[in-house]
Amino acid sequence: MSETPEAESVAQPRTAAGVLFFDVDDRVLLVKPTYKPGWEIPGGYLHPGETPTEGAAREVKEELDITPPVGRLLVADWAPHATEGDKLLFVFDGGVLPAETREQITVDGVEISEYAYYPAEQLDGLLIPRLARRVHAAVEGRRGGATTYLEHGLSHLSS
Repeated sequence: MSETPEAESVAQPRTAAGVLFFDVDDRVLLVKPTYKPGWEIPGGYLHPGETPTEGAAREVKEELDITPPVGRLLVADWAPHATEGDKLLFVFDGGVLPAETREQITVDGVEISEYAYYPAEQLDGLLIPRLARRVHAAVEGRRGGATTYLEHGLSHLSS
């Protein structure tokens, strides 16, 4: 591997990780942020030195006050944003939350005002388009046992 010349610019993406949780009816858990419109999946930006699974677990604890295990990687998405710069976004499988864990959920009231479960068919009307594409790919990857690499929420193999 050659050294990078100082004058050469390299990507320094903002990195975030989220977790897909499901209820027994296979509906996706979404959270409603207080600081912006719409819905999201639990998760957020990583702290320096934090791995994606550590960051996802920390965010779930902060937002929902639960500590379920973070499962396998479902999606990695390279998603540059016109005003926010390069982003690398991970979605992990949180599986079906047991009843006792679902009952323990308490939103923080600071970043998250509420949570709800929605069927995959309703996600397009609740999530911004690039997040909806990422979540749909994650749901499909979970069903098929695959990990998917996306660019802008789309398969990089798409023409």
